[in-house]
Amino acid sequence: MVGVKRTLDNPIKVLNDITGIKNILELSKNTGVKRVLYSSSSEVYGEPVEYPQHEETTPLNSRLPYAIVKNVGEAFLKSYKQEFGLDYTIFRFFNTFGSKQSKDFVISKFINAALNNKEITIYGEGNQTRTFCFVKNNVEACITAAFSDNYANKTLNIGNNIETSILELANTIIKLTNSKSKLKFLPPLAEGDMTRRHPDITNMKKLLNNKPLISLEDGIKIILKDPSFILS
Repeated sequence: MVGVKRTLDNPIKVLNDITGIKNILELSKNTGVKRVLYSSSSEVYGEPVEYPQHEETTPLNSRLPYAIVKNVGEAFLKSYKQEFGLDYTIFRFFNTFGSKQSKDFVISKFINAALNNKEITIYGEGNQTRTFCFVKNNVEACITAAFSDNYANKTLNIGNNIETSILELANTIIKLTNSKSKLKFLPPLAEGDMTRRHPDITNMKKLLNNKPLISLEDGIKIILKDPSFILS
Protein backbone atom coordinates (compact mmCIF):
# COMPACT_ATOMS: atom_id res chain seq x y z
CA MET A 1 0.00 0.00 0.00
CA VAL A 2 1.83 3.11 -1.25
CA GLY A 3 1.11 6.76 -2.04
CA VAL A 4 0.61 9.43 0.63
CA LYS A 5 -3.10 10.06 0.08
CA ARG A 6 -3.95 6.38 -0.46
CA THR A 7 -2.21 5.33 2.73
CA LEU A 8 -3.82 8.14 4.72
CA ASP A 9 -7.24 7.08 3.46
CA ASN A 10 -6.71 3.35 4.17
CA PRO A 11 -4.83 3.02 7.46
CA ILE A 12 -6.15 -0.47 8.30
CA LYS A 13 -5.06 -1.85 4.92
CA VAL A 14 -1.65 -0.32 5.51
CA LEU A 15 -1.32 -1.97 8.92
CA ASN A 16 -2.36 -5.31 7.41
CA ASP A 17 0.92 -5.26 5.46
CA ILE A 18 2.63 -6.34 8.69
CA THR A 19 1.02 -9.77 8.23
CA GLY A 20 2.57 -10.06 4.78
CA ILE A 21 6.01 -9.17 6.15
CA LYS A 22 5.70 -11.84 8.85
CA ASN A 23 4.56 -14.43 6.29
CA ILE A 24 7.57 -13.75 4.06
CA LEU A 25 10.02 -14.00 6.95
CA GLU A 26 8.48 -17.24 8.25
CA LEU A 27 8.62 -18.76 4.78
CA SER A 28 12.18 -17.54 4.25
CA LYS A 29 13.60 -18.95 7.48
CA ASN A 30 12.05 -22.34 6.76
CA THR A 31 13.08 -22.74 3.12
CA GLY A 32 16.77 -21.89 3.02
CA VAL A 33 16.49 -18.31 1.75
CA LYS A 34 19.92 -16.70 1.93
CA ARG A 35 18.86 -13.10 2.42
CA VAL A 36 15.66 -11.05 2.45
CA LEU A 37 15.72 -7.71 0.63
CA TYR A 38 13.28 -5.23 2.11
CA SER A 39 11.84 -2.09 0.53
CA SER A 40 11.60 0.38 3.36
CA SER A 41 11.11 4.10 2.92
CA SER A 42 12.43 7.54 3.77
CA GLU A 43 9.10 7.95 5.57
CA VAL A 44 10.54 6.11 8.58
CA TYR A 45 12.46 9.30 9.37
CA GLY A 46 9.17 11.17 9.75
CA GLU A 47 9.67 14.90 10.16
CA PRO A 48 13.43 14.53 10.44
CA VAL A 49 15.55 16.03 13.17
CA GLU A 50 18.89 15.68 11.36
CA TYR A 51 20.21 16.57 7.89
CA PRO A 52 21.34 14.75 5.95
CA GLN A 53 19.40 11.73 7.18
CA HIS A 54 21.86 8.96 8.06
CA GLU A 55 20.92 5.29 8.25
CA GLU A 56 22.45 4.72 11.68
CA THR A 57 22.43 8.05 13.51
CA THR A 58 19.22 9.84 12.49
CA PRO A 59 16.37 9.05 14.92
CA LEU A 60 13.28 7.50 13.35
CA ASN A 61 10.37 9.85 13.90
CA SER A 62 7.51 7.83 12.41
CA ARG A 63 3.90 8.77 13.13
CA LEU A 64 1.76 7.72 10.17
CA PRO A 65 0.64 4.10 9.62
CA TYR A 66 2.69 3.74 6.41
CA ALA A 67 5.90 4.85 8.12
CA ILE A 68 5.17 2.80 11.24
CA VAL A 69 4.67 -0.36 9.17
CA LYS A 70 7.97 0.19 7.37
CA ASN A 71 9.67 0.67 10.72
CA VAL A 72 8.03 -2.44 12.18
CA GLY A 73 9.15 -4.39 9.11
CA GLU A 74 12.74 -3.33 9.73
CA ALA A 75 12.42 -4.46 13.35
CA PHE A 76 11.10 -7.87 12.25
CA LEU A 77 14.06 -8.35 9.89
CA LYS A 78 16.56 -7.58 12.64
CA SER A 79 14.73 -9.86 15.07
CA TYR A 80 14.67 -12.78 12.60
CA LYS A 81 18.41 -12.29 12.08
CA GLN A 82 18.99 -12.40 15.83
CA GLU A 83 16.82 -15.47 16.50
CA PHE A 84 17.11 -17.50 13.29
CA GLY A 85 20.21 -16.18 11.51
CA LEU A 86 18.19 -14.98 8.51
CA ASP A 87 20.19 -12.30 6.71
CA TYR A 88 18.60 -9.13 5.34
CA THR A 89 19.31 -5.89 3.54
CA ILE A 90 17.06 -2.88 4.11
CA PHE A 91 16.67 -0.27 1.38
CA ARG A 92 15.21 3.07 2.47
CA PHE A 93 13.97 4.56 -0.79
CA PHE A 94 13.77 8.31 -1.36
CA ASN A 95 11.37 9.25 -4.19
CA THR A 96 12.37 7.04 -7.08
CA PHE A 97 11.08 8.09 -10.51
CA GLY A 98 11.32 6.95 -14.12
CA SER A 99 9.53 5.57 -17.12
CA LYS A 100 6.46 3.40 -16.47
CA GLN A 101 5.96 4.73 -12.96
CA SER A 102 2.42 4.69 -11.64
CA LYS A 103 0.38 7.65 -12.84
CA ASP A 104 -0.49 8.88 -9.37
CA PHE A 105 3.04 9.70 -8.21
CA VAL A 106 4.15 13.31 -8.26
CA ILE A 107 6.41 13.39 -11.34
CA SER A 108 4.03 11.28 -13.42
CA LYS A 109 1.09 13.43 -12.31
CA PHE A 110 2.88 16.66 -13.13
CA ILE A 111 4.12 15.45 -16.53
CA ASN A 112 0.67 14.14 -17.42
CA ALA A 113 -0.93 17.47 -16.52
CA ALA A 114 1.75 19.46 -18.35
CA LEU A 115 1.50 17.46 -21.57
CA ASN A 116 -2.26 18.04 -21.54
CA ASN A 117 -1.88 21.74 -20.60
CA LYS A 118 -3.95 21.12 -17.47
CA GLU A 119 -3.53 22.76 -14.09
CA ILE A 120 -0.75 21.38 -11.92
CA THR A 121 -1.93 21.18 -8.33
CA ILE A 122 0.43 21.82 -5.44
CA TYR A 123 -0.30 21.39 -1.73
CA GLY A 124 0.61 24.45 0.30
CA GLU A 125 3.12 26.85 -1.23
CA GLY A 126 5.26 24.09 -2.73
CA ASN A 127 8.24 24.79 -0.49
CA GLN A 128 8.46 21.20 0.74
CA THR A 129 11.55 19.50 -0.69
CA ARG A 130 12.24 16.02 -1.98
CA THR A 131 15.23 14.31 -3.59
CA PHE A 132 14.42 12.46 -6.79
CA CYS A 133 16.40 9.34 -7.73
CA PHE A 134 16.17 8.03 -11.29
CA VAL A 135 15.18 4.37 -11.35
CA LYS A 136 18.34 3.25 -13.21
CA ASN A 137 20.53 4.46 -10.33
CA ASN A 138 18.17 2.87 -7.80
CA VAL A 139 18.20 -0.54 -9.50
CA GLU A 140 21.95 -0.62 -10.05
CA ALA A 141 22.65 0.20 -6.40
CA CYS A 142 20.15 -2.38 -5.11
CA ILE A 143 21.40 -5.20 -7.35
CA THR A 144 25.01 -4.50 -6.38
CA ALA A 145 24.09 -4.59 -2.68
CA ALA A 146 21.99 -7.73 -3.11
CA PHE A 147 24.90 -9.72 -4.53
CA SER A 148 27.58 -8.41 -2.17
CA ASP A 149 28.18 -9.96 1.23
CA ASN A 150 29.44 -6.58 2.41
CA TYR A 151 25.86 -5.31 2.56
CA ALA A 152 24.27 -8.22 4.40
CA ASN A 153 22.45 -7.01 7.51
CA LYS A 154 22.87 -3.38 6.53
CA THR A 155 20.42 -0.52 6.09
CA LEU A 156 20.98 1.66 3.01
CA ASN A 157 19.54 4.98 1.91
CA ILE A 158 18.75 4.80 -1.80
CA GLY A 159 18.16 8.21 -3.33
CA ASN A 160 19.64 11.39 -4.68
CA ASN A 161 21.09 14.07 -2.42
CA ILE A 162 19.95 17.10 -4.40
CA GLU A 163 16.93 18.73 -2.75
CA THR A 164 14.24 20.11 -5.04
CA SER A 165 11.12 21.91 -3.92
CA ILE A 166 7.79 20.77 -5.31
CA LEU A 167 7.36 24.24 -6.81
CA GLU A 168 10.72 23.93 -8.59
CA LEU A 169 9.73 20.48 -9.82
CA ALA A 170 6.49 21.79 -11.33
CA ASN A 171 8.24 24.69 -13.06
CA THR A 172 10.97 22.40 -14.40
CA ILE A 173 8.39 20.06 -15.92
CA ILE A 174 6.46 22.98 -17.45
CA LYS A 175 9.71 24.23 -19.01
CA LEU A 176 10.79 20.83 -20.38
CA THR A 177 7.36 20.09 -21.87
CA ASN A 178 6.78 23.61 -23.24
CA SER A 179 3.48 23.44 -21.42
CA LYS A 180 0.86 26.12 -20.96
CA SER A 181 -0.18 24.64 -17.64
CA LYS A 182 -0.88 26.96 -14.72
CA LEU A 183 -0.14 26.19 -11.09
CA LYS A 184 -3.04 25.67 -8.70
CA PHE A 185 -2.24 25.88 -4.98
CA LEU A 186 -4.35 23.81 -2.61
CA PRO A 187 -4.45 23.90 1.20
CA PRO A 188 -1.57 21.98 2.78
CA LEU A 189 -2.21 18.35 3.67
CA ALA A 190 -3.11 18.00 7.32
CA GLU A 191 -0.43 15.32 7.73
CA GLY A 192 1.90 13.15 5.69
CA ASP A 193 3.60 15.89 3.65
CA MET A 194 6.99 16.24 5.37
CA THR A 195 8.82 19.52 4.93
CA ARG A 196 12.19 18.14 3.82
CA ARG A 197 13.98 15.04 2.62
CA HIS A 198 17.77 14.83 2.28
CA PRO A 199 19.51 11.44 2.57
CA ASP A 200 23.11 10.72 3.39
CA ILE A 201 24.01 8.57 0.36
CA THR A 202 27.63 7.76 1.21
CA ASN A 203 26.89 4.03 1.04
CA MET A 204 24.96 4.34 -2.21
CA LYS A 205 27.83 6.22 -3.84
CA LYS A 206 30.15 3.35 -2.91
CA LEU A 207 27.72 0.90 -4.51
CA LEU A 208 27.85 2.94 -7.73
CA ASN A 209 31.63 3.42 -7.61
CA ASN A 210 31.06 7.16 -7.14
CA LYS A 211 29.55 7.54 -10.61
CA PRO A 212 27.50 10.73 -11.03
CA LEU A 213 23.79 10.23 -10.47
CA ILE A 214 21.30 10.97 -13.24
CA SER A 215 19.93 14.44 -12.55
CA LEU A 216 16.26 15.24 -12.12
CA GLU A 217 16.18 17.20 -15.38
CA ASP A 218 17.97 14.48 -17.37
CA GLY A 219 15.67 11.84 -15.92
CA ILE A 220 12.59 13.81 -16.94
CA LYS A 221 14.03 14.15 -20.45
CA ILE A 222 14.41 10.36 -20.65
CA ILE A 223 10.75 9.95 -19.66
CA LEU A 224 9.63 12.49 -22.23
CA LYS A 225 11.22 10.50 -25.05
CA ASP A 226 8.20 8.19 -24.73
CA PRO A 227 5.56 9.77 -22.51
CA SER A 228 2.71 7.61 -23.82
CA PHE A 229 2.53 5.52 -20.65
CA ILE A 230 1.53 8.49 -18.49
CA LEU A 231 -0.90 10.21 -20.82
CA SER A 232 -4.51 9.90 -19.70
